[in-house]
Formats: sequence, structure tokens, C-alpha cells
Amino acid sequence: MQTQPVSFGMRNFGQVNLGDQRRTQRLVRTVDCLCRHPGGTLPDKLNHPADLRAFYRLMNRPEATHSVLIASHARYTRTQIAACGAPVVLQLHDATELDYTPKETLRDHLGQIGEGSHRGYICHNSLAVRADTGAVLGLAGQILHRRADVPEHETVKQLRQRQDRESRLWVEGAKACGAAPPGVLCVDVSDSLSDTFEYMAYEVTHGRHFVLRARVNRRLQEPVAGQTYLFAAVREQASCGRRTLQVQASPGRRARTTTVHLAFTPVRLALPRKKHGEYGKAALHLWAIRVWEPDSPPGEEPLEWILLTNVAVEQASQAHERVDWYERRPIIEEYHKGMKTGCRIEAMQFEKIERLEPAIAVLSVVATTLLQLRDAARAPDADRRLATEVVDETYVEVLAHHYGKRLGSAPTVLQFYLHVARLGGHQNRKVDGLPGWLTLWRGWMKLQAMVDGYHAAHRKIRIKCGTN
Repeated sequence: MQTQPVSFGMRNFGQVNLGDQRRTQRLVRTVDCLCRHPGGTLPDKLNHPADLRAFYRLMNRPEATHSVLIASHARYTRTQIAACGAPVVLQLHDATELDYTPKETLRDHLGQIGEGSHRGYICHNSLAVRADTGAVLGLAGQILHRRADVPEHETVKQLRQRQDRESRLWVEGAKACGAAPPGVLCVDVSDSLSDTFEYMAYEVTHGRHFVLRARVNRRLQEPVAGQTYLFAAVREQASCGRRTLQVQASPGRRARTTTVHLAFTPVRLALPRKKHGEYGKAALHLWAIRVWEPDSPPGEEPLEWILLTNVAVEQASQAHERVDWYERRPIIEEYHKGMKTGCRIEAMQFEKIERLEPAIAVLSVVATTLLQLRDAARAPDADRRLATEVVDETYVEVLAHHYGKRLGSAPTVLQFYLHVARLGGHQNRKVDGLPGWLTLWRGWMKLQAMVDGYHAAHRKIRIKCGTN
């Protein structure tokens, strides 16, 4: 979607070994084509039959596996983490279900999802973003997990030893991200489902850093404020300050802006009485941060987060920063919408699992470009930098021609994307705020159709001139 010395496809897949350099070149061209048309079914994305057939052939190559393709993209993401200039990069971990129930030929190769009546994958993603701006750097890892059919009367020990238990995904996701590059603090950020002693112990013992939302009221090794359990101990702490917080919409809760209080304390989590995972015998020295809403709108439950982290919290400014990090977590939920709504990753009609899985990898990488549309519009220099510095001149020319004097002949990046958003239905009023990725994506699809028409017209003119 942007003009670069090397194309998106080349940066992410140019080093993949598919047994023949021509196949790699074809994969690169196909990915670049998918970035121009990420929406719809595969025939919509690749509307030239030769391109579609080539993609099917590539996905049928034994060298083109999900792990190989994701690893190629993840390597590029790690170079981005090292080169982006941000002192802190967040690796957002979360899972989404990919539903392929209608494909009967795949049924035996998939796991249970939903209430058990559907078949598909638990897709565990690790998305790297800048802590300061939230700009998406790419996937640091992706795991396609098939939920196991749990044996009846499984004991706690059998569950702990089972290699395909779902709770291992948090540890495996962290492993897939690899070590942080020198000079960059990489922090794993996750929601309450990651609150397992096993995961936190892995992070601590392997020198990693994390922030998660607590779900379990754990026993403390040493009392804090006279309390022996986590939630009571942190609720005893006095407020160290207030801040505004954007509350995301969720079932039973409306999106809103609210004012919350913060408090923090060091804690030592005692070993669980029953061992449900794999970890050592040491208590965990962490910090707990409480975020709470003293007053909530009528009919709304007061918001309360209790966050756990192994990044030191010794003053109020550090507590605020850790909360800032956790507030970036919804970006991965937006990414999952990009996979499903934008790229329609569940609409693929492959009959073989060996072809479906690498195709999931390719579209998952393409989906990162949808959020990067939003990032470009929100970049700190977007209102000063010329659009032609980051966007192909043809796109700027076509959009400027469409809007006439309103856009001008030399629009900035911000002006360009606001007018792309207008194509997608954004009103560009002050009260509307900056457009989200979905609105920008809709506008980009309309602009892409206009650019395709522009190129078709110029080809026709060139043919006529050549004839004459």
C-alpha cells in the first residue's frame, strides 16, 4: 500500500525457499497483489485467473508450510522491532477462533471451537506494536492450535503433562517471539486468560517482561497490608493518582471515557496448592497495580483492573506507564477483525489442510497492512509530511482529481488518509475523531478500484498510440 524501495511482499517473503527462485518471486508478486485487494474471497482478491491459479499452486508446494511462511514474516518483524527507534515494544498476545466447519473434507483435521459443534483452529497471535504510538510492526509469532478432545476422568497430573493442552499457548507464544534485541525492552501484554502461574513463572525465569490482567485471587507468600490474598491486599492501597481511561465496549458495557484511580504494591505470589502447570518451586516477586472507577454511570458495573507485572513499579509515573501498556492490548482485537472482516480469512475454500494452513499464514501477514493504514493517518508527522513520500503518486493523483480543490495538489499524509476515510463513510467532522482501520480500509478499496480504472484507461491510450 506504500511506496518503498522494496515491496511488502519482498520484505516479508523474499527469502523464503520454495525450491525454485521463480516460485519465491511469484509468492512476492502474489502477496503484493493481495495487499492491493485484501477484501473478499480469494477470487475477489486475485481477480486474474492466472494469479489465482498460481496462488493455489504455491499453497500446494510441500515447502510452503504455515511455520515456514510465518517464520519469514516474524524475522522481518524482529528487524522492525530493532530498527523502529522505540525504547519499549509491546508484544500483544491473544487468540481468536477460525471457523472452517462447512468444509467436510477438513473436519477430521480440525479441533472443536465454540460450543463444540464447530470445527476450526484456536489461532494464537503475538502482535508487536510500539508502546509510544501503538503503531503495528508485525506478527512476532502465530500458532494454529487444534483443541484436543479431552479424555474422560483426566487427572490433574495427566492434564499438566498433556502437550496439547490449551493453557500452554501463552508460554509457546512467548517462546515464538524470541529474545528482545539489544537496547529494546519487549513486554508481553495479555488479558486475564493468561493468568496462569506457569506462564508468569516462565516469563520470570527466562528473563522476559510481562503485564497481564489478574483473574485469580492468588495466595501471597508474605502478607501485604495485613492481607494474605492478592485482591484484598491491593485494594488496601491508597490511591496514588487519577487518570482518564478509554473503556472499550464489551457485552453488557458501553464504550465510554471515565476517570479512574491507581494504586500499586509489590507482592510475592505463593506457589499454588495444586500444580496445574510446569514450573519451579520459587514464589514470584511481582508488582500489582489496581485501576478502579469510584463512580460509574447508572446501570454500568464500576470498572476495576488488577494488573500484574514483573517490570518494577516503584513510583506513580511507572504505574501509569504500565497501565498505558495494557491499554494497547485492544489493538490485537482490531487485528483479529482485520483477519476476519477485512481479509475474510475464514472464507477460503481449500479442500486440503496442507493448502489451508499456509494460506492462513499469508493472509494473516496481509492483515497487518489494514492496521498500518490507521497508523499512517495517526503518525506524529502525518500533518507535515507530503503524502507522496509514503504513498504511490498515482494514488495521490487519483484521489486529488476525485476531490478537486478540496484536497489540493500537494496533500499531507493526514489530509490524504482523511479523504480516503471520507470515501469509506467518515464525515471528517471534529467530533468524529480520527478514522479507524475499517473505515480507512473501505475507503482504500474504493480508491483502489479508481486507480485500477486509471491504469486501464492509460493502457488503452498507450495501445491506441502504438497502433497509430
